[in-house]
Amino acid sequence: MKKTMYMMRHGQTLFNIRRKIQGACDSPLTEEGIKQAQIASGYFRDITLDEAYSSTSERCCDTLELITDLPYKRLKGLKEMNFGVFEGESEDLNPKDKSTFFLQYGGESREQVKDRVVESCLDIMNKDGHQSVLVVSHAGACLHFMRKWMDATEELNKGFTNCCIFKYEFDTEEQTFTLVDSIRPV
Repeated sequence: MKKTMYMMRHGQTLFNIRRKIQGACDSPLTEEGIKQAQIASGYFRDITLDEAYSSTSERCCDTLELITDLPYKRLKGLKEMNFGVFEGESEDLNPKDKSTFFLQYGGESREQVKDRVVESCLDIMNKDGHQSVLVVSHAGACLHFMRKWMDATEELNKGFTNCCIFKYEFDTEEQTFTLVDSIRPV
């Protein structure tokens, strides 16, 4: 059986504008972030969603609430990568090779993020009645999830813009996700 999962990044935040590492910490949506979510909600206008899930971060919950009035569940497994002591610092301090760099500073590795997001999404999609599901998360979490299933280079080159939407087909027998579309509504 095939199911559909829409994985979406949150709208623009204050830290995005100020070029701060957000990770597990949080900052509010900006006016632009609110507009982005309102525009992205148009994509879902004719889509019937069975369930909705969000990272526990305020920026994701606020984005989801602008997309749909469907009740939703908050999951820690959908949170962004934890950057340890680098949280809230300038993006200029963010190293190019992040695979395990942040472990020594109390953060997570890319593999840890990928594993927890994949586990969370598999749990979500294996529930009964979850044919069409919206998941609101973060750029890094979306990227590491995508890397589990495919070479993400092409999508990465297009950019993981705020409120971008990745439409996946979930194969319940194979327990795999296949990217079928990427939407950058703003």
